[in-house]
Amino acid sequence: MILLFRNMGYLCLCTLSVLAFICVLCRSEADKWLYESASCEDLKGVGSFNTTCFLRSDVRLNSDLSIYGTGNLEILPHVSIVCPVEGCLISFNLTGNVKMCQYASIIAGSVIFSATNFTMENNSAINTTALGGPPPSQTSGTPVGYDGAGGGHGGRGASCLKSNHTKFWGGDVYTWSTLSEPWSYGSKGGGKSSESKFGGNGGGRVKLEVIDMINMNGSIVAEGGDGGIKGGGGSGGSIIIHALKLKGFGTISAAGGRGWGGGGGGRISFHCYSIQEDIKVTAHGGFSIGCPGNAGAAGTYFDATLLSLRVGNDNVTTETETPLLVFPTSPLWSNVYVESNAKVLVPLLWTRVQVRGQISLLRGGSIVFGLSDYPISEFELVAEELLMSDSIIKVCGAFRVAVKMLLMWNSKIEIDGGENTIVTTSILEVRNLVVLREHSSISSSTNLGVYGQGLLKLTGYGDTIKGQRLSLSLFYNVIVGPGSILQAPLDDDSSRSMVTRTRCESQTCPTDLITPPDDCHVNNTLSFSLQICRVEDLLVNGLIKGSVIHIHRARTVIVDTNGRITASEFGCRKGIGKGNYSNGAGGGAGHGGRGGSGFFNGRLSEGGDMYGNADLPCELGSGTEGPNESYGHLAGGGMIVMGSIQWPLLWLSIHGSLSADGQSSNIATRNSNGSLIGGFGGGSGGTILIFLQSLTLSENATLSVVGGKGSPLGGGGGGGGRVHFHWSNINVGGEYVPVANISGTLNSSGGAGDDGGHHGEDGTVTGKECPKGLYGTFCIECPVGTYKDVVGSNASLCTACSLELLSYRADFIYVRGGVSQPSCPYKCISDKYRMPNCFTPLEELIYMFGGPWLFSLLLSCILVLLALLLSSLRIKLVGSDCICHSLNSIEQRSHHHLPHLLSLSEVRGTSRVEETQSHVYRMYFMGPNTFREPWHLPYSPPNAIIEIVYEDAFNRFIDEINSVAAYDWWEGSVHSILSVFAYPCSWSWKQWRRRKKIHRLQDYVKSEYDHSCLRSCRSRALYKGMKVGATPDLMVGYIDFFLGGDEKRVDIVRIIEKRFPMCIIFGGDGSYMAPYNLYSDTLLTNLLGQHVPTTVWNRLVDGLSAQLRTVRHGSIRSSLVPVINWMNSHANPQLEFHGVRIELGWFQATASGYYQLGILVVIGDYSFHNMSQSVLLERSTHEYPSKCDSITIKSLKQVQHNQLYMTHALCRRRITGGVNGGLLNGSTLKSLDFRRDFLFPLSHILHNTRPIGCQDTLQLFISIMLLADISVTLLALTQYYWMSLGAFLAVLLISPLSLLSPFPAGFNALFSKGFRRASLARVYALWNVTSLSNIAVGYFCGILYYGFSRFQLPERANMWNARREEDNWWLLPTILLLLKLIQARFVDWHIANLEIRDFSLFSSDPDTFWAYEST
Repeated sequence: MILLFRNMGYLCLCTLSVLAFICVLCRSEADKWLYESASCEDLKGVGSFNTTCFLRSDVRLNSDLSIYGTGNLEILPHVSIVCPVEGCLISFNLTGNVKMCQYASIIAGSVIFSATNFTMENNSAINTTALGGPPPSQTSGTPVGYDGAGGGHGGRGASCLKSNHTKFWGGDVYTWSTLSEPWSYGSKGGGKSSESKFGGNGGGRVKLEVIDMINMNGSIVAEGGDGGIKGGGGSGGSIIIHALKLKGFGTISAAGGRGWGGGGGGRISFHCYSIQEDIKVTAHGGFSIGCPGNAGAAGTYFDATLLSLRVGNDNVTTETETPLLVFPTSPLWSNVYVESNAKVLVPLLWTRVQVRGQISLLRGGSIVFGLSDYPISEFELVAEELLMSDSIIKVCGAFRVAVKMLLMWNSKIEIDGGENTIVTTSILEVRNLVVLREHSSISSSTNLGVYGQGLLKLTGYGDTIKGQRLSLSLFYNVIVGPGSILQAPLDDDSSRSMVTRTRCESQTCPTDLITPPDDCHVNNTLSFSLQICRVEDLLVNGLIKGSVIHIHRARTVIVDTNGRITASEFGCRKGIGKGNYSNGAGGGAGHGGRGGSGFFNGRLSEGGDMYGNADLPCELGSGTEGPNESYGHLAGGGMIVMGSIQWPLLWLSIHGSLSADGQSSNIATRNSNGSLIGGFGGGSGGTILIFLQSLTLSENATLSVVGGKGSPLGGGGGGGGRVHFHWSNINVGGEYVPVANISGTLNSSGGAGDDGGHHGEDGTVTGKECPKGLYGTFCIECPVGTYKDVVGSNASLCTACSLELLSYRADFIYVRGGVSQPSCPYKCISDKYRMPNCFTPLEELIYMFGGPWLFSLLLSCILVLLALLLSSLRIKLVGSDCICHSLNSIEQRSHHHLPHLLSLSEVRGTSRVEETQSHVYRMYFMGPNTFREPWHLPYSPPNAIIEIVYEDAFNRFIDEINSVAAYDWWEGSVHSILSVFAYPCSWSWKQWRRRKKIHRLQDYVKSEYDHSCLRSCRSRALYKGMKVGATPDLMVGYIDFFLGGDEKRVDIVRIIEKRFPMCIIFGGDGSYMAPYNLYSDTLLTNLLGQHVPTTVWNRLVDGLSAQLRTVRHGSIRSSLVPVINWMNSHANPQLEFHGVRIELGWFQATASGYYQLGILVVIGDYSFHNMSQSVLLERSTHEYPSKCDSITIKSLKQVQHNQLYMTHALCRRRITGGVNGGLLNGSTLKSLDFRRDFLFPLSHILHNTRPIGCQDTLQLFISIMLLADISVTLLALTQYYWMSLGAFLAVLLISPLSLLSPFPAGFNALFSKGFRRASLARVYALWNVTSLSNIAVGYFCGILYYGFSRFQLPERANMWNARREEDNWWLLPTILLLLKLIQARFVDWHIANLEIRDFSLFSSDPDTFWAYEST
């Protein structure tokens, strides 16, 4: 806008300059007849005014000088043109350029220059000071009288008679109408006596009319003359400058002259499109010698291009105003500046000050609207911005402001309406922004309205807005900063009484407070004293105080920590419940509670009565009276109303204080002689009425209507006031949101009495009636376990819910919005229970069928029926096992044992007789055939084969076959992993790898090895000298050595005799999966059959294997005793009849401590008791002395017995030339060493037993147990799942799937056929016992979960039906454990029935045992 204005001004200025130049030419032609134009030579110059004239010498004139020409003018340095006559005119009218060099000067009453360009160098000057002619006629610029006052022109002259209470000034202003073209002389100052009638002369006139540019580095002065101490200073003259551009660092001054009273400033007007650099322009008033603080008033500086007026006094202090008269309306001025201690007066009774831009009051500037003697005037100020800094606006009358922005810095707007009640309300309408800073204030002695649409901000300490009545409205945001104040009424008693007198005797709620009009206005008929209306957000960090504070149509009100909204002590001086005073006893005033009675010298004065409506209070607090009016009164609390029924507050947040307390008194009343005559009662608390939706009262915040404290000497305390919260739009049900968050203090107590005075009664704190489910002042939800089905706020309306309707394992729950029906909702105490009965899915299933007992009975019946069905199906598919029979042959027995590899001697196509005759020796592998300790053969060949092998080649063969027998590392790693996660799988893996290993050994000996260790060429050629075999359980491996056909032979009897004594090693290792057994293949049977009948030997093998199956390695000492006894009672008596005897012994001890059990077979007359010890020792020691020393003591503890037992010991000697070991009997068993692994306790659950028969019945029971196991497992998993997902996964996966694997393993074992049945049954048993680890994890999880739950506090301290979950969680795991143990026993019997079909094998009578020999 300013740029556009400047462009328009530039065009106008160019046009005016051209016209002026033409006029000058025309006038020059006319003036030739009126004036005589001087030439360049006349002025002692060189050149011509039509070319260029250089003035080189001073010129002194006594009359006017007029020069014109078409050339240039240059006044050389130090050249002066002087015409010291008042009003003398010097005019230069040239079409060229004019230049005044350094120290050049022109002095005259009037100076006019017309040129194209004008230049003034440093220290050059145009000076018309004190050379002004007479001012215009009919003006009062020159003061009248002999007061020594200054002359007036642009500003009034100062008068030293002026004081704060008088309105004297010197000469007055004139030529306001020619403000843009001032051409008047300044006025003279007044004299102080008839001898000195005048003071200093007025300033002259200067006009520069330049077409292009003025370069101003000198000075243009038109100041008033100095009047000294004998007269006032003259006023400044007039300066007009027309130019396209004005630049430089010079000075332009039309200041008033110095004198007894300073002269007023003159008038300056610029018509310049561009003003550059820093030209100092001043028109300040002259200094007053007689009154230094009251200089002449500032003149005016008008920028005609910008239409901007500036009134500045250059920080010269003055009390004299510069009147501003009528402001133009077309065109409007752009800006008005009042600055630097200038004082402006708008004196008319009605004036509109309107500009297009800003009105700025800066650095002590001030504007006074109206006259204090006529405070009924109305004034308008209209602008874009009103900016004030260290300045003041005073208004006498009513003031209306319409601006977009009001910014105040340490400034004041003071509106004085006098005592006339007809003065209209002052309105400050600021559309965008109002900011007060640094002790700025707006005050009015009458009604004041501040309207806007943006922000109103009182920044900090000392910033205030006060009025008799005050209304702030239409702002988006109002901020009351720390230390700032909004107040209405004013602090004087008359102002307070004027506002409250209509409310102090009435109990009727004013309509404008409860249902105020939509528009916000202020007048004397309204009830409020301070209104904040239609404001979006109100933030209070300072103080808002008043008698009746009304906050209407606001969205949010926030009272910050240091903020206060108070009506304390702003209530009635008397009122309906005023406290009485009688004989020195002052009773407290009443309101929400009765005032406390006063007591003095035994006299009692009743306190004021209680009045008003607690549910909708709208009364001021009452005051108390003294002995008479001279003692004054104590006031009650005022009233604070926020919101309305139609427009409630959205949110009220109080972090500071909101109060309407009654006034307290701390001094006693005294009479005229100073003696005490009693005390005042305290004023009653006022009213706080809030229509709102949400309230926050934070910690350390207060909301109070406290009664005032009674004064000393028996003053009674004032009664408490009333607080009412009228809640709006309380959502109910699921949409309920708490309407209040109360952490601070809400106080309505009565004031304290003093010295016998009674305490005032407490006031009331109420809220709107709450809807169903809510109660109390703040409409909170009824406690859990109660309901409220009526409207009201009393806490007794919340009725306890019936416990009979509360389900088991349930508790009443919190319901948003409270419970509004007698059927109180509840919730199960845990999420794992299901509504409505709070059962787990398992319990729902159980109670669906009538409860635990009926469910158990029904489940049992179903399981039995299913088991019968499975048994029938098994018998149909597999067959019945009821018939007990014994096996007569090796082939038949083999079908009932674990899968095994046949010895190569049993391969078809080989003559068994030939094999028997050519067999030399059976060499057993040492070691348990595990991944840690695989099979291996000793290096030195036994003496039985020493003649048929090459020793070196044999040792190489041992190296090779031991490497073949070793396992790879990964096989052991897989076994270790499976042992941790699935032990039965690790056993199956081990058996599979063993089977692969024996096949590999057989293939190696049969096909890969060239038999180079054998001496027989035939054996080497046919690969028939060695054969590898193993027991069916793959625990014992051996190599059989045979004679070749090309070797030298002796008779068969000698060969057989060399084989004995013979050791036969038991298969198995005494574990559950591999029990000890005597394995006798066809080769052994044929060898022994030459001494013992085959039937006897087979019966012996079956009987001894039956006895060995119950031997457990973990208790081998005790379990071998029955075996030894059986051999002595059943076996040897029968064998000795045939010349054979067997003894139990241990053999082939390894470095790790592992040894193998077996029997030693002796033929003929050999006797261990009669055999020469020296012979045995000689054979052993002579043949293998070094080998004996390598046998570890770890394998067997050395027995130190008497000589009788030493004859039985085979330690440290070779039996039959190759196997180390010892015999076992009742004595040597005590020294037998053994190891127990960490799974030893399981041997009490899983162990091989004797058969019991009744196989079909047993399998039926196993089916029942298996089905029951499945059912209970699923039920237990369901229970743990609803306990927690972690417990469910732990039970199921530790060990992984072990809990579920017994079921498929069990069904597989029951429905299998053939020789693998026993093996599958053992796998089933192994899975069954492995699942015990899952049960142990289940116990641990249960103890952990329910153990910690005992120590957990309930979520609510006042649970209506607190229950702890039942302690029978262990039932299902325990039942499952019992089922597992019973299954284990049944499976042990089942396996025994499968493996032992002949019960006579366990007969204690030898005759009965041998009676079945031929069967």
